[in-house]
Amino acid sequence: MKKSEMIEKLSEYLPEKRKIHSLNVAKAAVRLSEIYGCDPEKAEIAGILHDTAKYVKLADVPGYCEKYNIILDEMEKNSTALSHSVLGTYIAKYEFGIKDEEILSAIRYHTTAKPNMSLLEKVVYIADLIEIGRDYPGVEELRELAYGGFLDEAIVKSIDNTISQVLKKKSLLHLRTVESRNYYLKKIKNANKSI
Repeated sequence: MKKSEMIEKLSEYLPEKRKIHSLNVAKAAVRLSEIYGCDPEKAEIAGILHDTAKYVKLADVPGYCEKYNIILDEMEKNSTALSHSVLGTYIAKYEFGIKDEEILSAIRYHTTAKPNMSLLEKVVYIADLIEIGRDYPGVEELRELAYGGFLDEAIVKSIDNTISQVLKKKSLLHLRTVESRNYYLKKIKNANKSI
């Protein structure tokens, strides 16, 4: 499927505002991929498709799991905020024809992150948070880090922001997010020690 067809088909899944967000994420992902040496084509496609399941209702999640044989963990089963990235991976694969495992994995982890992400996973994760339409306290600092060559530092900062928001909302925090923060914080500290 051509990118233009993907963008057109995206309207079946997302309202216009979220579609604009997805296109902005794609642009940010391409820009980041050029800075860090990642495949810009893969980054753009992952950005376009990362939120295809964002508007799947919680009541419809079991149907997708049955249709595509998806296994969600206990936290994902009870939260569309967490499950949409998993479901989106399967929608990208089966409804948009994406076969590239790297792209699918970038979609899969764009919400929670994970320890030891690939470059593409990191680029899409951060692009989602710093795209031009985002406006929240701390977004400029994140952009400066990410576009300034400090991708791992941007990941830690973004996870810190996420943890603060989740705690304020009294929402569930996926353990993978905590593990990701600890992994990248340790990586940065070890890198600083060796300098």
